[in-house]
Amino acid sequence: MKDRMKFDWTSLYKKEDWWACWIGFLILALSIIGLIGIVYTPPSVRSWTSNPLEAISAASVPGFLILFVGLAAIYLVALRAMGERRKTYVPAFLIVFAIAIVSMIIARQATLGSYGLGYPLWALAIGLFISNLKGVPEWLKPGVRTELYIKCGLVLMGAQILLTRVLELGPYGLVIAWVVTPTVLYLMYLYGTRKLKMEKALALPISAASSVCGVSAAIAVGAACKAKKDYITIAVGQSLVFTVLMMVAMPFISRLLGLSELVSGAWIGGTVDSSGAVAASGELIGPIALNAAVTIKMIQNVLIGVIAFIVAFIWVTRVERASEEAKPSPWEIWFRTPKFIIGFAVASLAFSFILTPLMGEEGVSGILQAIGPIREMFFALAFVSIGLSSNFRELGRYFKGGKPLTLYWIGQSFNLVLTFVIVWLLLSGVLFAVPWTTG
Repeated sequence: MKDRMKFDWTSLYKKEDWWACWIGFLILALSIIGLIGIVYTPPSVRSWTSNPLEAISAASVPGFLILFVGLAAIYLVALRAMGERRKTYVPAFLIVFAIAIVSMIIARQATLGSYGLGYPLWALAIGLFISNLKGVPEWLKPGVRTELYIKCGLVLMGAQILLTRVLELGPYGLVIAWVVTPTVLYLMYLYGTRKLKMEKALALPISAASSVCGVSAAIAVGAACKAKKDYITIAVGQSLVFTVLMMVAMPFISRLLGLSELVSGAWIGGTVDSSGAVAASGELIGPIALNAAVTIKMIQNVLIGVIAFIVAFIWVTRVERASEEAKPSPWEIWFRTPKFIIGFAVASLAFSFILTPLMGEEGVSGILQAIGPIREMFFALAFVSIGLSSNFRELGRYFKGGKPLTLYWIGQSFNLVLTFVIVWLLLSGVLFAVPWTTG
């Protein structure tokens, strides 16, 4: 323990979590000074109906090539610093990058997009197909970097979490997002470990996926508790399926119940997992529902970093410590805390309280719009990697008895009911004044 009672400065360039921070900060810095967004505009995949070639214009091809070369170069530097395999990284990354673009093209098909079948689902499906058909060849494995890609995306995601928007719904939003969410997470974890007798490191990512923010929360919490990759894959896969169903069903149920736009949007924001699906689902109801849904989800997303830190703390001080061992030092807790969460928090604080006052909301919005395609690419690369590193035979044994499915569906059902009750009590106007007008 004495050897760990000081900060290891080499971890700043030898650990994956720190590299996720540096890569995220680099991209944010380049966007702030205009190199990304003005000099170079990251390309996006366009919507199409019958011809997939319409998804990528000839003008955007150089943009994708620049993005590939830039990311490949950065990751090569990171891998060299971390002392990891990089001999076949460039061709391996090219394949993963290409699959990510293919998944985006499929998702941009107009009909598929209207049903909420987004790129995460297709990226995961293509990766699983390749992995389970003939397996992943050795030369391709260096490009399969699930955690590094998703952590870079989460750091960029932190810039979107403008804490000033937390104040828009005041205590209403805080109760909906910061009281209901941890309650569901904790009760589902207890149900999974005590009633279903599941492993703690399996029950926790599933509980996080069904309560906090789906995929992002599952991966962040999974990293904090050192969950197996298969466990995170199980949580992610269920979250993606349930998100598609809820995105379509929630507006219909809200109208059936005769809910106001404000109540409907807040309910959607507190229960639908993916931020993109939240926006799409809220938009199906109306502008007030869209604004409420996105705001609640943004407030909820703040919890990703907080809960990951709490999980790391509990895992070090209680779960992994034998009763006879000495109490872990604060350094041990620091070593176990996912460092990309620091990047997430720094980005959020900087954009909320430094850049927004200096540049205004319009200027910050322009930066976030510029880095949007890069953030989306990081997540797409991660989902492809999850698929490529997963095997149905390995995953199948964890589903014996249906415990992961049971935990997830019960967790989501409980989340739906509890969130609805709290949202209706706070925002229906029956007990409290409505914070936003409905006109």
